[in-house]
Amino acid sequence: MLLRLFRRHPREWGPVEWLAVFGLGALTAVAITVIVGMARGPGRCGDDLRDIDGDCIGVTENAFEADPGVTSLIQAVADENARVRRTAESPSSGPRIPYVRIALMMPFTADEHSAMTTDMIRRGLAGALAAQRQANRFGGPHYQLLLAPDGRNLDQWEPVVARLAELSKDTRAPLVGVTGIPSSTPDTRRAIAALSKHSIPTVGPVITAATMNAPYFFKTSANNDQFARALGRYLAEKPGKHRGFLVWDNRAEDVYSQNLRSVFERHFGDAYGLTHHNSNFTGTSGTDKGIPQRFTDAVQKICNEKSDTVFFAGRDQDLPAFVERLAQEGDCGRTTKLRILKVGIGLEPTLTADAPTRRLDDARAVIVDASCVDPAWWSGKHKRGKALGRFLDRFDELKKPHKLDTEQLNDGYAVMYHDAFTLLANAVDRTYTEINEGGRRAPKSPSIPTKDDVYNTLIIPSISGDSCDSCLIGAGGTYGFEGPGKNDQWAVCKPVPVVEYPAPARADEERPHSLYRTYRDGPGDACPS
Repeated sequence: MLLRLFRRHPREWGPVEWLAVFGLGALTAVAITVIVGMARGPGRCGDDLRDIDGDCIGVTENAFEADPGVTSLIQAVADENARVRRTAESPSSGPRIPYVRIALMMPFTADEHSAMTTDMIRRGLAGALAAQRQANRFGGPHYQLLLAPDGRNLDQWEPVVARLAELSKDTRAPLVGVTGIPSSTPDTRRAIAALSKHSIPTVGPVITAATMNAPYFFKTSANNDQFARALGRYLAEKPGKHRGFLVWDNRAEDVYSQNLRSVFERHFGDAYGLTHHNSNFTGTSGTDKGIPQRFTDAVQKICNEKSDTVFFAGRDQDLPAFVERLAQEGDCGRTTKLRILKVGIGLEPTLTADAPTRRLDDARAVIVDASCVDPAWWSGKHKRGKALGRFLDRFDELKKPHKLDTEQLNDGYAVMYHDAFTLLANAVDRTYTEINEGGRRAPKSPSIPTKDDVYNTLIIPSISGDSCDSCLIGAGGTYGFEGPGKNDQWAVCKPVPVVEYPAPARADEERPHSLYRTYRDGPGDACPS
């Protein structure tokens, strides 16, 4: 029929003939598109993710293109996810093992303005992978670690949250929680609010701004107010001359830095004269206009006023430039060391490398960090707890294939990402055991916990009086939560060591021995021994 149509003169064609031609052209175009797509394969982002402004965005259990420094770790997670799926769907031996999913929502690419550097991403991902592998060594449900990239600037969270909400409704292998939220920004604040609207329990491993709160949002780290309390205990034992100075990041979009500035002013403003002794700078993290890391004004004032205690309300990636500027001025005639007080998850390796360490010596300065971890925990100076030992065993397995080393634990990201995943996995295990014991379900058809079951387990107070029976025994210490309406789901009794770098050379200069623990919502702020 088509041949007869084409043999006719075009002037003799009617609507039917022209419709046939256009239809054939459309089918040809579709066929060409399909063939080209099959030839190219799924593309750099795979089948599950979309390319938005050069970043792969969405949720996947498979590998995809990201920064070269994290490629091998992404592939390792994808391999573990595939193994979990095979064991559940077609096990080679033994019974099928059910599985649930936990999503790692964070950037997997970085640039000079990102809140996370590529190295931070590597260490956080390594910690989550170590926790996944450890959890999959035991009985009960196994775990897929879904990768949920939301953009290097954390601003592509909406399609990610929408997909996570869909996956949480999967009855076969439900999404039961989210972790990985890495930074305190307006976008992450909106993201955690959206996740809460979908009733998805979410854990922030390295969130510290005290204002980052939502009903379903739990934090395994200390917050800025709690860090400041730890520094307050340190200063009570080593007050110095009370010649204080505040250096603060002026970027309005950085929730973390703005909150830390207000916390420092509230805790130390009067005692250290911060109201009239301060200077600001524009940090590198963010999109605010202006030249970043201009510290000349701050350093000149610190020198002129012979300040001995500087409170740094900014991100760690800007601190080396501040130290460099201090070193150019030397010790400024100070008779004591300059203490740079900061807070954070740990000591970023860029602060402790050879060159910054020399600059600290040139400036006759020391960093005093209220932290979530202490490098002494794995340096052999202290006996390792069981949970820390298990984590280090899994981390050691990752060192060679992914070019990691023990010093990269010092910033705390691997430890805290491990603990955040473990908090969710422990809640799943506890829930699974409870709902499948007591004869309510036959062993051959166990009930799989949902996100609602996991949340209801997490909000049961894990600390009661002197009891800490259901606390998280994590690599970063033993700590728990006090239930809904208390402490905004911040970790309770989390140890907060104060770490000096470089470490004191003499025994009489060692750090105070009293270890601060995050407060409880009650009289005395007491924690179980």
